[in-house]
Amino acid sequence: MTTLAPSADVLADHTGRPRRVVDMPLPYEQTRLGIAFHEAGHAVLAMAYGMHVVTSEVIAWQVGPGRMRLTGNTAFNAENTPPWQFAAQAAAGEIAQVNYLMVYGLWTPERAAACDSAHDREQAIDVLAQFGYRLAHGHVPAGGKSWGMVRGMARRKVSHLWREIRTVAHAMNENTVLTGDEIAALTGLVNRPLKGDAA
Repeated sequence: MTTLAPSADVLADHTGRPRRVVDMPLPYEQTRLGIAFHEAGHAVLAMAYGMHVVTSEVIAWQVGPGRMRLTGNTAFNAENTPPWQFAAQAAAGEIAQVNYLMVYGLWTPERAAACDSAHDREQAIDVLAQFGYRLAHGHVPAGGKSWGMVRGMARRKVSHLWREIRTVAHAMNENTVLTGDEIAALTGLVNRPLKGDAA
């Protein structure tokens, strides 16, 4: 935890615009664990889909007396990842965070809405568009998929990997930052080496 706000680039989306900030109506420790579940969802699905995970972390800073703000970040290399798997990884954070609320008896409509991760969705839409794949929010584009379809893919994978996500989330909550290799050791998943890394 820090008393200093992170740099603007940490708080920005993939286009450089500030991400929407939503205050979770929960105490700090429960909110922090929820962010850890969000990032663990990204990291575990990324690794399960063969991406190289660099780090996954919870970022917390003080914004006033007794008031904290939280976000998270997962850094990975998605080179040669099938587009729909990349999109499912993007959806996994929000799904894992909402699942955390349900499993831990914290779910309310207001709290579930506060898990919204539009910046993850918009990044997936933009990245897939660069490669000629059509992903849309609110409808199924011709020859493509809707965000709802991608969320379905992610929901199945999150359910299948819930034990791994839970393990990573609790370790991240305790340690703040985990490397991809630490996540691999905790889960038994393989953190694919980057090109040029020793085998």
